[in-house]
Amino acid sequence: QVQLMESGGGSVEAGGSLRLSCGTSGYTHSRYTSMAWFRQSPGREREGVAAWDSDGSTKYAGSVKGRFTISKDNAKNTLALQMNSLKPEDTAMYYCAAGEYIASKLETYEYNYWGQGTQVTVSL
Repeated sequence: QVQLMESGGGSVEAGGSLRLSCGTSGYTHSRYTSMAWFRQSPGREREGVAAWDSDGSTKYAGSVKGRFTISKDNAKNTLALQMNSLKPEDTAMYYCAAGEYIASKLETYEYNYWGQGTQVTVSL
């Protein structure tokens, strides 16, 4: 059974930083694997934040570019999201996702596996 497990969420003031982590269990990582972070706030659709591809390439949503950094520890098969200069609009539930043969990277429908999410709250 495949499981993705996020951790690292919390509450911070605007301008602060958080680091999210996503561990995987039961998932076979391959050269076709892509992983990504998505987020969803109440009343809004889930949106792609950052994606990592097995060739090492990354992709970011415009709203987080320059502030967030996605990375993967291949030895541990964990995905991280370093979030700096956080803003109140970054407040959301953050989800980790994994899949193979991902084309668009930041589209929810392409990913097969999802974690339960970790809450990030940024206050003024």
